[in-house]
Amino acid sequence: MSTQANAATGSRFQTAASLTHESAKAALDAGLSRIAVGATEVDCASLTHFDSSALAVMLAWQRAASARGAALGVVNIPSGLASLAQAYGVDTLLTFRH
Repeated sequence: MSTQANAATGSRFQTAASLTHESAKAALDAGLSRIAVGATEVDCASLTHFDSSALAVMLAWQRAASARGAALGVVNIPSGLASLAQAYGVDTLLTFRH
């Protein structure tokens, strides 16, 4: 997982190309460490391979950001992952930004 600064919205970090059951723990830990130091957005532009574990990780990131009194924006979410979130009824729990 890489990071980049985003002056307009605080700090942004990026997902890896794959976020599945096999990589969920590492992705979760990496994102939590970025959120702990103030990240407010996650960029999913690189995300091409995912399963429902990606949603679980994003929800955990959102809870961590909320605990810090911040919202976590999810940008460049793949349409398939957005559809999966809607199918599971969790799309309203995540903040998708374009």
